[in-house]
Amino acid sequence: MKGPGALSILPMDGISPVKTAAAIADAETGAATRPAPELTVVVPTFNERTNIPILVERLGRALAEFDWEVVFVDDNSPDGTAAVVRAIGEMDSRVRCIRRIGRRGLAGACLEGILASQARYVAVMDADLQHDEELLAKMLDCLRAEQADVAAASRYLDGGSVTGLSKERARVSRWSNRAVRLLLGIELTDPMSGHFMIRRDAFERLAPELSSQGFKILLDILATARGGLRTVELPSTFRRREHGESKLDSRIALDFAALLTAKTTHDAISARFLLFCLVGLTGIGVHLSLLSILLMAGPSFGLAQALATVGAISWNFVLNNLFTYRDQRLSGWRFLTGLIRFQVICAIGAISNVGIATWIYDYDNVWWIAGLGGAAVGAVWNYAVTSVFVWGRS
Repeated sequence: MKGPGALSILPMDGISPVKTAAAIADAETGAATRPAPELTVVVPTFNERTNIPILVERLGRALAEFDWEVVFVDDNSPDGTAAVVRAIGEMDSRVRCIRRIGRRGLAGACLEGILASQARYVAVMDADLQHDEELLAKMLDCLRAEQADVAAASRYLDGGSVTGLSKERARVSRWSNRAVRLLLGIELTDPMSGHFMIRRDAFERLAPELSSQGFKILLDILATARGGLRTVELPSTFRRREHGESKLDSRIALDFAALLTAKTTHDAISARFLLFCLVGLTGIGVHLSLLSILLMAGPSFGLAQALATVGAISWNFVLNNLFTYRDQRLSGWRFLTGLIRFQVICAIGAISNVGIATWIYDYDNVWWIAGLGGAAVGAVWNYAVTSVFVWGRS
């Protein structure tokens, strides 16, 4: 039933009801609608406040002929990066900020930023000023001309360089690229590049299969697409960092190994589960070390074994909180309650381990098969249950 003055919004040929409603609202208010920009540049940040104004100015010059916006996805930087972005955004609507609380990680930040875009094309680049913003226009031309679905900057094409990398990092970068091309069959010269542009509709199709862990989202995109994306590379000079500190550390190696293994197995084994298992292997070493020390101190084997078990489980919890679930890291009171939950769940897992191993051994008296079977069941139980009841992941 229509009331007085009510509007009937009906679909018309070639016009959606939503667009019709928006047009009517704008006609009534006199407001002018503005379409989404053609390009969104997604920039993940952590403690980059000094670089933000410089990057925005450079993007303005490089993209002066295009309709663009930049979305900074900040992992709650303690240096006030988000506040700097918002201050600029108050004066320039092309500058937006997504501030993430309780979530960390470059890949996850890129995912959130790209999925928050309405643009036809989305680019990713770092905030440290090492990526060449001038390449964005060339990338956009390639995608506009339907030459590719992905345009990536390459440090290893003729005309490119790695002047911004130390000798050690350059060596690691080249080795990593070779490993990726060999194991995953990716043809690009620089699949580990962090500077690229992609059609948003192509990204949307792949997004549900991408990992929020890790630091090389282009590698994840290409491996997940399994040759289904047309790619083009442009030579790029990787510049030296001018301000701030590099975010690369030893955790990157773990992320890389886990992601590479996951993609090699076509995601049959998740990168996060692999990290969880790697942490568990270190826990075995901690358990044996503690047991040896405690036995020398004099307590009975039963007591020493119990204390070593608690110590090893605590060790596993701390490392998983630091590495495996660092995008949802627990702190303060949640850290303590999480530790208690982890201990209880892993204790049940240990009981399951023993029960399954005993059952397998009774069926077929091969001790190592029984041992591996019990360990596998315990690992899957611990991972599946702690991910939900400790770190809150479904």
